[in-house]
This record gives sequence, structure tokens and C-alpha cells, in this order.
Amino acid sequence: MARTIGIGHQDFEQLITNDYFYIDKTDFIREWWEGGDAVTLITRPRRFGKTLAMSMVEKFFSIEYAGRGELFQGLSVWNEEKYRLLQGKWPVIFLSFANVKETDFQNARSKICALLAREYARCQYLVESGQLSEWEKKSFFRKDGDMNDTDATLALNELSEYLYRYYNKKVIILLDEYDTPMQEAYVHGYWEEMVAFTRSMFNAAFKTNPWLERAIMTGITRISKESIFSDLNNLKVVTTTSDEYGTAFGFTEEEVFAAMEEHGFGEKDKEEVKSWYDGFIFGKWKDIYNPWSILNFLDTGKLTTYWANTSSNSLVGKLIREGSPDVKMVMEGLLEGGKLHTQIDEQIVFSQLDQDENAIWSMLLVSGYLKVDNYTLDDGEEEYELSLTNKEVRIMFRKMIKGWFSPSVSAYNNFIKALLQGDKEAMNAYMNRVSRAVFSYFDTGSISSESSEPERFYHGFVLGLMVELSDRYTVTSNRESGFGRYDVMLEPLNREDDALIMEFKVHTPGKKGESTMEETVQAALRQIEDRHYATDLLAKGFPESKIRKYGFAFAGKTVLIG
Repeated sequence: MARTIGIGHQDFEQLITNDYFYIDKTDFIREWWEGGDAVTLITRPRRFGKTLAMSMVEKFFSIEYAGRGELFQGLSVWNEEKYRLLQGKWPVIFLSFANVKETDFQNARSKICALLAREYARCQYLVESGQLSEWEKKSFFRKDGDMNDTDATLALNELSEYLYRYYNKKVIILLDEYDTPMQEAYVHGYWEEMVAFTRSMFNAAFKTNPWLERAIMTGITRISKESIFSDLNNLKVVTTTSDEYGTAFGFTEEEVFAAMEEHGFGEKDKEEVKSWYDGFIFGKWKDIYNPWSILNFLDTGKLTTYWANTSSNSLVGKLIREGSPDVKMVMEGLLEGGKLHTQIDEQIVFSQLDQDENAIWSMLLVSGYLKVDNYTLDDGEEEYELSLTNKEVRIMFRKMIKGWFSPSVSAYNNFIKALLQGDKEAMNAYMNRVSRAVFSYFDTGSISSESSEPERFYHGFVLGLMVELSDRYTVTSNRESGFGRYDVMLEPLNREDDALIMEFKVHTPGKKGESTMEETVQAALRQIEDRHYATDLLAKGFPESKIRKYGFAFAGKTVLIG
């Protein structure tokens, strides 16, 4: 009989005691322990079982679970006697920053302090043990939600000492989703404050902590050493391109197909699941599936964007939406199934995300939205060939792009209808409504200018066209044709429809021959003719009468189409 699929369970004990569906990942305990690293940082995309793995490690090593070996009976780690003897032998501190998603530093700091205070409250027995001096007792009771920076940053270090004294055993520290506060700090503009706070805490907890046996930190990103790990030279970093722990997070294809057979799915179902959810690669390990989508599919039997729908994707959306025209052009190619050749650095420097395109692609890679199809090393230069991970991710990006125009969805949809009908008067009316609603939405990065705004807007607009018209047109931008590069071309899939060419220009009143927006529109139209942008369409057999040409002139948020 198939085991019950329990959705959303992140507590190992609860899964095991209720006999919910579970794929045995306990070999991670053996691999990590034998690795012998003092502090291990493991990065994986969200919903890949990081929290469940940390809960599993806690239940295995924690003194509070001594004598609870039944939780691991029948699982891989329990096969060897030397590991059975390790169960329940260490004091463990387990924290998760997963819910530290605040819009300002003070609230984020307060939530972290509350989490530390909760751990102290759990260890209240230490105060009554006779092991603490009067000064230490006062320090212990200062650990509350309003504690000062000194108490907060030393909290894990001091608690480690108290636990060591009580148990005469060094402490294992587990910190789950360590980077969530950092990502929120970047998105909401309090990065520097959060860096200073967490750097001091991590140094005290993981570097200058003589009572630390070992530690694991998990997260999505590897935040740069210079930012928060500058003093941590004892850190073992395992990223999505590392071979270590390659199958410990996520499901292998063998595990997925075995689970599907257990729940009565056939070979055709396996093919469809593979087309939707396969594609994650960790080091040398390919054909890895995200557990969230697989568990939900096993539960419902429906194929949809489970993993992509579990997050607002606010950081990813910000990076693409506010990125340069080149970033949006690369995304156009990726959405069409293309590849990106670039250098990446998995050590994320958040301050570079507004300026360095490679940093953006690095972020999308570690977050699971891109995968490494190929890797080359030439004269010391690393180059990665990247593509969108799978069908689920591609659909997620299409939904995200549609959402960009939500402030003006009615006007945008009406513009699309007017464009298809060739109604320039309606195109002008609706396009101006769209630009007023979302123009600055595409250009709120730290590096911007009056001339860059239309560029960012129109490439975001092109992505919108790709999503809305993908069933009727092949949409391309900035491609060579004739004697130059056109801005946008819509090639119809049905030869009964018209092809469209669009040229965008910023209106510059002082420019010769462009004193009015009408003249800028005419300049755009002349450029289409003079540089023969219709060459490719004509070569494909489109008659001149089936090729419509439009010039767009921008002056601030005002648009004129001719």
C-alpha cells in the first residue's frame, strides 16, 4: 500500500512517526560526519529539503533525542553500528532564519533576537544547574527580543559555553536559511546594517567559539566572504556546482520513478513528469528533481508549477525587470530555449547585482532557475553554458512577465488588440496608459538615466509581447537584418497575418530634424526603410504589403506611435 503523502512537513520526527512518504536521505549524516569539516555551508534552491535535512541531523545527534533510535531504524545511517553509537550524544542548537522576511532592519533584527531568546528559553534549565555565575545569569536573562547588539552577537557563543559546561560535550550548531535576512535586506535597502550585524554574530558563533564541535549552515546563496564571512577561514562551502552531497537534497530520477510506481503512475506519466520537473544539476549529479513539485504531483496527479508558485520571486523579478536592456535580451533568448554563455561566481556580492550582469546570472543559477549544460576551462578562464532549468521554470517566468503589466493590464491587453488590428489611434491611447503606469517600474535600479529608461522599458515591453503573442508570433529584438539591427520584429506563425517591425527612439528636442515628437517618429520610420530591416522577412517570402512598420517616439513617459 502506498504511503500517505504529507505535504509541507519539515520535521523529521513527525514524518517518521506518522509513516508519511519519505525518501531516505540519512546517508547525508554519514557523509557529513566523515567529511570532518568544522563549519559546512550548503547552498541549494528553495524547497529542496534543506530544513528537513537539518531537522534530521538535529534528531540524530541531539542529547534531547538520546534513546530515540527507533526514528532511524530501517534507514541507511542505522546500518552501521558506529553510527548507532553516535545517536543522541551532543548538545545541539538549531535555528532557522527562514521567517526573517522584514522590510526594515529594526524589525529584522528584532526577529533574529526573538529567535535567539527562544533558544535561551528552551535552555532555561542551565540557570538552575548551578553551573552559571551570577554575572552569567544576568547575561542569560538579558537575552530577549530587545537585547543590545553585544548580547545578540555573542548569544550563540555564550550559549555554546553554558551547554558545554553542563554536558561536558562541545556543541553542534545548525543554522537553516542563514541568507534569508540578507536577501530581504538587499531587496528592501538595509543591506549594510544587516551585514554588520550578522558578521559579528557569525564570527562569534562559528569562528571564535572554542565550545563548537561542528556546524552546518544552509541557504540558497553563498554570500561573499568579504560581506559576512571575512573572519571565517574554517568554512567548507558546498554549492550547486560542487560534487559533495549531490543527492542529499532533491530527488534523483530513480527515486522519483520508484515513488511514482508506488503510487500507481505509469510510464507515460514518468515521461510527462520528466518533461516538467527534471533539469536540476548539482555538480556531477544530473537528473535531480525538486521534492516540492514531485510530492505535490504524487498527491494530486496534476502537472502544474508547484515549486515556482511557492515564492513571490521578488528578488529574481527585481533583477530581470530592472536589469539593463542586455539582461532582458538574454532573457528573451532563454525563454525561446536558447543558451547563455557566461562566467559566473557563486560567491554572491549583492552590491554588484545592480552593475554586474554575470552576478545576476550567478544568482539565478544558485536559485535554481538556470542550470549548467556545459562547463569549459580555457587558459584559466571558466565559461558556463546555461539554460532555463525546465518547463516549470519557463512557465514561471512567463507568469512573472505578465505580472509586470498588472498595474495597467486592461490598457496593455487593449494595446495588444489594437496592434494586431493596426489601429494606430487606439495604440497611442493605450500605450500611453501603459507607459505612465509601469515606465519607472522597469528602471528603479541604482544606475539609470533619462536615456536608459526607454531602453529598459521597451525591452521589458518586448518580453511582454513574447509572452502574450507566443501562440501567434515569433518575437525577436535587436537582431541584424539588412544594414543594421532592428528593435523589434514580430514574425507571424500564420502567413495570413501581417508581420510587424518596430523602431524605438528617444525624442531629443535639440537634435537636428527632430524638434517635435512627430519628427522623431518619422526618423524611426526612415531608419526602418534606409537600413532595410524588412530584408529577412522579404527573403522568407512575406510580401511588402504584409509588413507593417511602426516608429515609437519617447519623451519621458509620453509615447507617440506612427
